Amino acid sequence: MILKFLAPAVLLLLISCNLPTSTSNNPVKIIFDSDMGPDYDDVGALTMLHAFADSAKAEILATMASNKYALVAPCLEVINSYYHRPGIPVGSPKTHGVNIGCSQHWSDSLVAHFPHKLKSNDDALDAVALYRKILASQPDSSVVIVTVGFLTNLYDLLLSQPDQSSQLKGNDLVMKKVKRLVSMAGKFPEGWEFNVKEDSASSKYVFDHWPTRIILSGFEIGEKIFTGKKLITSSLKSPAHMAFSIAIPLAAEDKNGRMSWDETAVLTAVNGTSFGFGEVNGKMIAEPSGHNRWKNDVQRLHTYLTFKKSPEELSEIIESYIMHEAVTKKE
Repeated sequence: MILKFLAPAVLLLLISCNLPTSTSNNPVKIIFDSDMGPDYDDVGALTMLHAFADSAKAEILATMASNKYALVAPCLEVINSYYHRPGIPVGSPKTHGVNIGCSQHWSDSLVAHFPHKLKSNDDALDAVALYRKILASQPDSSVVIVTVGFLTNLYDLLLSQPDQSSQLKGNDLVMKKVKRLVSMAGKFPEGWEFNVKEDSASSKYVFDHWPTRIILSGFEIGEKIFTGKKLITSSLKSPAHMAFSIAIPLAAEDKNGRMSWDETAVLTAVNGTSFGFGEVNGKMIAEPSGHNRWKNDVQRLHTYLTFKKSPEELSEIIESYIMHEAVTKKE
C-alpha cells in the first residue's frame, strides 16, 4: 500500500484497524509529562494522544509540565480543551526545575488564540501531588507514564512521602501502580540528549532507581522522522497546525518537516514497541554530566528502540495523527 497517496482520515482509519495492543474495551491509561516550549514536537505528541483517545485506544489521566517556563501548563490546557477534554488535570513542578522558554513564539500564540483557563504554571496543580493522586486511584500495574521532557517530576515522585492520597512512599507507589515508563530520552548506544542533560541529576536518579520497565526512544530515532509539511499546508485550524506553521519556516533544519522525537514515545506508549520498532534490552547508564551509555544487563529492565518500519513509513503514520481534528461533540 502506498500510504502517501491516501487522505489523512483514510490513512488514520487503516492504521487504527491494524493497531496491535489497546482496544476500545481496554484503553491504555496514560499520564503525559512534557517540557513543551523549547520544541514543538510536544504539541504533535499530545495531539496524537488525543487522536488515540478519540478512538478509545488511550485514556489521558493527566498532563504534566516538567519545564518551569510559565506557558507550558496553559499550552497543555489549550490542546486538551481543543479536543473537548478541558477537565484533564494539569500539573507543574513547584520546587526545583529547568526553565526554558519558547524562542519561536508559538506557545504565546497558542495561548493568545485558543480558549484556556490557566494563566501560567503557577495556576496548575502541584505535579507530584497530582501524580500521587492519579496513581493511587488506578488499578495496580495499569498506568503508562510518557515523558517527553525533563525527568524532574519523576525524580520528585520517587522521593515523595506518604500523603492524603496514599500511605505509600513514592517508589513503592510507582512500583504498585505503573506498568511502564516510556521516555523520549537519551542517545543510543551512547551520547548526549537534551531531555537527559538539562536536569541531569534528576535523570540519573530516575534511570538508576525507577522500579518498573523503561522504554526509551532515543535522539537517533526521532531525528530521522520528519513531519509537519502536510499539516501546515492543510486547512486545519488546530493548535498543532498553528504551532508547526509558525515554527517550521523559522529553522532551516526544518525544511523537510520537524524531527519527530516526542511523537515516537506516544506511538510506542499506546501501540507497543512491535508496531514500528525493534528492541535492544539492557540498562541505560546516565552520567552526572548528562551523557548516557548502555550496557547489557540480565534483568533487561530498560529497552531502547531501533527501526523496524522505515523512517518514511513512520513519518506517514505520525503525520496522519498530528493532523487529527477534534471530534464534533454530539448535542
